[in-house]
Amino acid sequence: MRVYEKNGRWYLEGMVRGKRYHQAIPEATDKASAEKYLTIFKADLLRGRLELVENIGQKPFITLIPLYKDYAANLKSSYTVIKMADKFGEEWKNKRICDITPSLIEKYKNKRKETVYYKKEEGDIKIEKRISPDTINRELGVLSKMFNLAIDNGLTNENPVAKVKKLKVPNKKERHLSLAEEDRILKVCDGDYSFMGLSPEELLRLKKRYKSYHKRLKPIILIALYTGMRKSEILTMPWDCVDLDRKELTILNPKNDIAHTLPLSDRLYEILTEMKTADPDSKYIFTNHATNTYYKNADRSFRTVLKLANVKNFRFHDLRHTAATRLIALGVPVPVVQAILNHKKIQTTMRYAHPMKEQKISALEKLSNYGKNYEDIN
Repeated sequence: MRVYEKNGRWYLEGMVRGKRYHQAIPEATDKASAEKYLTIFKADLLRGRLELVENIGQKPFITLIPLYKDYAANLKSSYTVIKMADKFGEEWKNKRICDITPSLIEKYKNKRKETVYYKKEEGDIKIEKRISPDTINRELGVLSKMFNLAIDNGLTNENPVAKVKKLKVPNKKERHLSLAEEDRILKVCDGDYSFMGLSPEELLRLKKRYKSYHKRLKPIILIALYTGMRKSEILTMPWDCVDLDRKELTILNPKNDIAHTLPLSDRLYEILTEMKTADPDSKYIFTNHATNTYYKNADRSFRTVLKLANVKNFRFHDLRHTAATRLIALGVPVPVVQAILNHKKIQTTMRYAHPMKEQKISALEKLSNYGKNYEDIN
């Protein structure tokens, strides 16, 4: 490579790995400064910082979409995360990979924070719902993985998402289902609205509207309450993982990548036996016969049931919290609860081991009367 001067301006030109470079050097005022710039330029090329030698970062951003889809195809959350990837593809379909800078991602993040996905007016009250910080952070996680895959495949040298701070997520108070709430939810799944205190006409209207739409949700909820399994584990479980003869089920590929086996309680055995008898040829416990695969989610049905049952501020994952809390309240040792929930660390399980006020009082009363009790025994 060389530098030369023309009409008072300095330029560099030359070939590197079959690629020709020819550009002005605005910073150069004489040959010495031009050659100094050329030295730096060649060093940066060798380090790949200019991303020019192998056309790094110059391909369209949408090149990353099929790359990510191949990666995500076998994820349990594939439907959701692929939709997120497609959203980025639509957002930046006219940009190159190198155009996606931390600044651009910050703008996207701020735009998503202001996105209103639900709006309703009830009299003088206006209700607006915006995208949650947790959802935005998850989207950024998908984008980060897309860039990591791009790095692995030599399409770029850096991940701009690494320089973008995630949004603060408010600590969500763990919610546990009361027995009364559980009873109302199961009744709604069965199409029983008698607890609402409605007129016969209103009850008939509800039954006609919902029919037996939520019937399939009942065993999903009961399995969650009886095992503490996650929603994705329940919905994606094939019958191959259920051994009715040995009365046990094996959970594959759970969140922490440690498969484990759970024995079936008598009640759960009855539920699964009835389901197998009713649909003996299904591959999955909860098969969507329209697609011949498992149900991707049950969120919409679950939200409707909660609304009809008047159960507020409750998520499906709270069924897992409910199962854990009930196990602890029943006196099940923490290591056993850890094994049932398949927690990798016992500290995760320990957060459920919060003694009730009555238990504390009882324990301290026993402690204060320890001497008296000892004398009575002896």
